[in-house]
Amino acid sequence: MSVQGDPEFSRFVALDELDGGPLTRMIEATDAERAALRARFGLVSLTSLAAKVVLRRLPAGPLVRVEGRLEADVEQRCIVTLEPVPEHIEEAFSETYGPEDYRPPAELDDEDLPESFDDGGIDVGELVAQILSLSLDPYPRAAGTTAAAKSGAASEAESRSQPFAGLDDMLKKRQ
Repeated sequence: MSVQGDPEFSRFVALDELDGGPLTRMIEATDAERAALRARFGLVSLTSLAAKVVLRRLPAGPLVRVEGRLEADVEQRCIVTLEPVPEHIEEAFSETYGPEDYRPPAELDDEDLPESFDDGGIDVGELVAQILSLSLDPYPRAAGTTAAAKSGAASEAESRSQPFAGLDDMLKKRQ
């Protein structure tokens, strides 16, 4: 999980900080960081973003587990009316990191490879930003919005997500 250029919300934790055991960090985005993330994710607003993260080395290996919980208050545009749609997000997450050349033992071959360490550490701020992006509603709708109210780009976007929606009607007409 990496971003091109400098991440908007960076909180780097060096691996040597974990030598004393698990490490807990409370992180919160500044006004400037929230503005940059708002632009990155195409949000109307991002009024808060905070997370608690715990980093710990896993036994018998070079892996580090990052677990946490983020909270954010966002507004996105309704896909139908383009009105702002507020949402409070609370999301738990867990990610494993390891050296770039790490390969799991053969008996764990099906397990996903861990994310790679960046310059001897982990950017937990960027991880939180990416979890936020995955937690956003991909099709936000204003309260009371119905399918009949669709127009323009909203209906085009939704029809692309349902390419076979009219197939049933076509088959009935052929019979």
